[in-house]
Amino acid sequence: MVAARRIGRTTAAALALVATVTACVPVAEKSGDLRMGHDSRDGSLAVWPARGSLAGEAGTATAVAGAVRAWRSPLDDRAHLSTSGILWAGEVDDTSLALVAADVPGTGASWLLHVAGRDGRYTVTHAVEHTDPGYLVYSDVLPVHTDRGRRYLVSARVTDLVGPDGRAVTIENGLSEPVAVPACSAVSITATLRATESLPRGRATDRFLDLGSGLDAPRYPLVRDGSGSGRRAIAELDTCALAGAEGPFGSIQRRFGERQSTASVPASWPMAGLSTRRVGEIAFGGGDPGEVRQLTWDAADDEMTAVLYQPADGGPPVTSTADRAAALQAYVLPVAGQRLGVLSWRPTPETSLSVPAGTSRLVDRPGLVVLPLADEEVTVSLATADETHYRSLPAAR
Repeated sequence: MVAARRIGRTTAAALALVATVTACVPVAEKSGDLRMGHDSRDGSLAVWPARGSLAGEAGTATAVAGAVRAWRSPLDDRAHLSTSGILWAGEVDDTSLALVAADVPGTGASWLLHVAGRDGRYTVTHAVEHTDPGYLVYSDVLPVHTDRGRRYLVSARVTDLVGPDGRAVTIENGLSEPVAVPACSAVSITATLRATESLPRGRATDRFLDLGSGLDAPRYPLVRDGSGSGRRAIAELDTCALAGAEGPFGSIQRRFGERQSTASVPASWPMAGLSTRRVGEIAFGGGDPGEVRQLTWDAADDEMTAVLYQPADGGPPVTSTADRAAALQAYVLPVAGQRLGVLSWRPTPETSLSVPAGTSRLVDRPGLVVLPLADEEVTVSLATADETHYRSLPAAR
C-alpha cells in the first residue's frame, strides 16, 4: 500500500476521502461491458459523469468497448472492462474521440486510452499509464494528446482551469480548448475545485506540472505540484532528457514478477513531490566551481533522487540516473569527459564516510564527496549512530 500512502501525502486530502466515500453505483448505463462515465463519487456528486456529444449513443459505447477489448498493454495485458469507463466521447478536431479510464489489473495500473473513430470504427491511438491504481478516476485533471496541442479533461469538481500563461482556459463539456505546452519543458496548470463533501471549502489552487507534449507514450505527463516546488526544481531543464533511459525519470525499469518491459513506464517515473536542494560545488582544472543539486521526487512505490551539475559557464546541466532514496546516495555523473562517483548524505556529528585507502577525492566536505571512478568497482560505507550503510560505485568504462 506504499503507492496509496504516497498519493495521500502529496495530493489534496480530498482525493483520499473520495476513495472512502465512493459508492459502487453506476452514473451511466453500461453498454458492451464498458460503461459511459465512471462510478467514482464525492458525496452526491458524480466525479466523472458521461460527457461529450457522443456520450449518449449506445453504438459509440459498443464500438469503443470493442477497441478497448482489442487493446493490449506493453506487457500484453488486457483492460478489465467492467471496472473501466468512458469518461468523455465526442468530436475533437474533426475526429470522433473517446477518452477511457482503463483498469489493467495485471500491472496494477490506470491507463488513459485515447480511442479515435472514423466511419463508426474505433481504435486506440494513444495510451498513457499512471502507475498508481485508481488514480485516474480519483484525479481532477487528465492530459489529452491531440495533433493541435494539449487539452485537459477535467472532472465535475473543477470549476476553472488556468494555463501556463496565467490565463483562464476555456472548458466545454469537461474538455478544455488546446493549450500551448512546449515539447520538452515543464509548465504549470492550476485547477479550482468546487466545495464538495470531501472538500467542504473547495480548493482555489490545485497545481500540476505538465512535463511537456513531446514525451513518448506511455509516460504520463502530469505531476502533482501542490507547493510549486516542482516548477522551481526543473525550471529550464529539458524534460525529454530527464525522461530518457539515461535521465533521472526514465532510468529505473519496472519489474512485474518475472516480466519486464522497456516500453512500460519506468519505476523512477515522477508522480508528485518534486523538489531540489543544493549540496555543494565542483570545480575542474582551476575553473570556477559549478553547482551540484539533488533532485528528489515520489515515484509509484519509492522516493527517488538524482544529482544535477550546473556548469559555472552557463552550459547545459548534466544529470545522473535515478537512485532510490537511502541514507547514503551514490550517483555516477558524466562531467568534463570523465565519469565521477558522487556520494551524498545528510551530515550529522555522528556520521562518518569511509572509502578505500588511496582513493582520490575531488571534493571532500560534509555531505558531499566526489571521486573519479576506479578501474574496478569500489564499495564505500557511511557509519551513522544506528547502523552502517554500504554502497558500490561501478568501475570506470
